[in-house]
Amino acid sequence: MQYFITGATGFIGKRLVAKLLEREGSRIFFLILPGERERLPALYDYWGCDETRVTPVVGDLTQEQLGISATDRRKIGKRTTHFFHLAAIYDLNADAASQLKVNVQGTRHTVRFAEAIGARHFHLFSSIAAAGMYEGVFREDMFDQAEGLDHPYFKTKHDSEAIVRRECQVPWRIYRPAIVVGDSRTGEMDKIDGPYYFFKLIQKLRALLPPWMPAIGVEGGRINLVPVDFVVDAVDHIAHLKGEDGKCFQLVDPQPRRVGDVLNIFARAGHAPQMSLRFNAALLGFVPSYLRKALLALTPVRRIRNAMMKELGLPPDIMRFVNYPTRFDNRETQRALKGTGIAVPALEDYAWRLWDYWERHLDPDLFIDRSLRGRVDGKVVVVTGGSSGIGKALALRLAEVGAVVVTVARGKDALDEAVREFAARGLKLHAYEADLADMAQVEAVAQRIRDAHGPVSVLVNNAGRSIRRAIENSYDRFHDYERTMQLNYFGAVRLSMSLLPDMSARHDGHIINISSIGVLTNAPRFSAYVASKAALDAWTRCAASEFTDRGVFFTTINMPLVKTPMIAPTKLYDQVPTLTPEDAASMVCEAIVHRPTRVTTRLGVTGQVLYALVPRVAQVIMNTSFRMFGESGAARHDDHAEPTKDQATLQQWLRGIYF
Repeated sequence: MQYFITGATGFIGKRLVAKLLEREGSRIFFLILPGERERLPALYDYWGCDETRVTPVVGDLTQEQLGISATDRRKIGKRTTHFFHLAAIYDLNADAASQLKVNVQGTRHTVRFAEAIGARHFHLFSSIAAAGMYEGVFREDMFDQAEGLDHPYFKTKHDSEAIVRRECQVPWRIYRPAIVVGDSRTGEMDKIDGPYYFFKLIQKLRALLPPWMPAIGVEGGRINLVPVDFVVDAVDHIAHLKGEDGKCFQLVDPQPRRVGDVLNIFARAGHAPQMSLRFNAALLGFVPSYLRKALLALTPVRRIRNAMMKELGLPPDIMRFVNYPTRFDNRETQRALKGTGIAVPALEDYAWRLWDYWERHLDPDLFIDRSLRGRVDGKVVVVTGGSSGIGKALALRLAEVGAVVVTVARGKDALDEAVREFAARGLKLHAYEADLADMAQVEAVAQRIRDAHGPVSVLVNNAGRSIRRAIENSYDRFHDYERTMQLNYFGAVRLSMSLLPDMSARHDGHIINISSIGVLTNAPRFSAYVASKAALDAWTRCAASEFTDRGVFFTTINMPLVKTPMIAPTKLYDQVPTLTPEDAASMVCEAIVHRPTRVTTRLGVTGQVLYALVPRVAQVIMNTSFRMFGESGAARHDDHAEPTKDQATLQQWLRGIYF
């Protein structure tokens, strides 16, 4: 038996070929584009055969006679028993012109070619989309009753089916699959579509909340899903039955579930919180369409909506289909499949396979170069305070992965030593001496860096000054506040503003500001330091709001306590659990790769939430730590004794917090 197939290289098509090959004596010809030959070895490996049984025919769906040469037409001859037309654009986001060219004109060309080669049966893979947004139950014998065809995908699927019904001279059969998901036995899928659009949202919920916590979700219309293996098995069987020409078969789940139920099935499969509290998306239907269009015509509304959908990983118009109103009758399909055992399996039984395959093979994050080298190789990265501590450890990591590392610090001797250390490792550190508390020097060093190295891609404002002294011991030391603010706030902001014009012009830049966990926990004895970092945090948030459409990213890192020379004067910290500079550098590297808005610890977030909900309780906790620990050696002019048991216990409970 001879077959001709368009779309045989696609997700459904290649499985249909494999199924047809199980029939003894089957010979298959299939259409490929001129540029698809490199895919043949993998396809033949999948099918377990060679060109003697499955023969490629070069052509183009958008051309007359499919663009197939006379030589290839002679090879095919007039022996084709079954002609399967699967090739089409199955993408809700594709432009209307492309869908019209492929789905409609391509179908017309295919029908004419099937007639020219004398095919005995023509099989069209249509879609339930051919029904449009029909209100009610759409039967298999219905076609002209379709309504709500304003979407290009729905319209072209309907029109392509009309061509077969009204123009095809070959006896035809039409198949309308529901939303096709992966293989129920292996989970294999080839693209993000249908319910897969929500998988990233479910994954984010899993990372944010424990699985037992109820989440807020959406309730909508019924979504009809069928696994690809069911579709292939059903078509293979129905296509070879006698007496079924001129009929349409809806390959659907006779028991479709509502959107909210489907999302919860996949949430369980992904060990994510289930959406127990759901709002009914049908309520949006009470908003007149003209009012919705008017709102979306407003630039602020449109941008906010697009940003939210992008953040959630959802197509812009996905909510339009959440309230899908159509139900599908499939009595003809059930009759044709009776006694075969071919049926749609319960989604609960194979959802975990779909999720597992998506997370291992299709998750968009898998295709992003999330290596530090991929982000900074060959790019100029400025790290202030790179002669010691966090800055030095970070500069070393960046140089090792190919970044052009530039550091600015005040001490020439320490800078020279750092340059020698890098050189001994075969690495280059570009060091510039400048006092970042002096605004004139900041502007001058920024200009020198631009002249010598070109545009800066990443700036890490790491240089800082910390003072640990209670306010009651600072009444006569107002200069502590002035010099801390001068370096930690004004210096960082001035350097950022010097480099921002180039970043904005190139739509490429990332500014990372090293802040403190003390900003979140309101650490006592650090009023000068925390206030300067809080000011920098506020400036960063404002800047991010201004530059979000300019390709410039801003990240605040509320760093916990790190063992650096800055805390050396406080002997108490010799006994306190702290991060190493290398640990802190890893946090910054993660920020460079992922570009988050903020990086902090759970303890820092807990402190912030506690202060927001019960500020008096938060103050009592911090006051307890304040009274439990004394001043540093620099403030008391003596060394701190070994910590008491109470102090050691509190330090362990509040690891990383400043005391």
